[in-house]
Amino acid sequence: MLKQLSIFAENKRGAMNAITSILKENEINITTLVTNDSAEFGIVRMVVDDPTKAFDAMKKNGYLCRIDSVAAVEMQDTFGSLDALLGCITDAYLNLDYLYISFNRETLAPVAILKSTDGDELESFLKGKGYTLL
Repeated sequence: MLKQLSIFAENKRGAMNAITSILKENEINITTLVTNDSAEFGIVRMVVDDPTKAFDAMKKNGYLCRIDSVAAVEMQDTFGSLDALLGCITDAYLNLDYLYISFNRETLAPVAILKSTDGDELESFLKGKGYTLL
């Protein structure tokens, strides 16, 4: 499973630039990023090339953050492929906390990033169904 860095950040002007500047200064490359916001704070979730180094850099700069395990599942770039993936997961009675879509930079195929409290079981199930996990 991939390691994802989640950062709790204030929802204010320049907040994302402050985060990316810290990562740049520490030579950390972002491969996938998604943000979710509320009125005052948001969660920035990202997959980076060195999650431990990124975690340490963000903590050093006063950010509340954590590292989570996520499944990264390569999909076909066809109509209904996400629906088929989610149908398999539903049929297996596995729960997803959230998901977002990225892409594989080498193959250009879509990749579903999946967070589940049943992470190991989800990963095993998807491998058994023939899905490619990154």
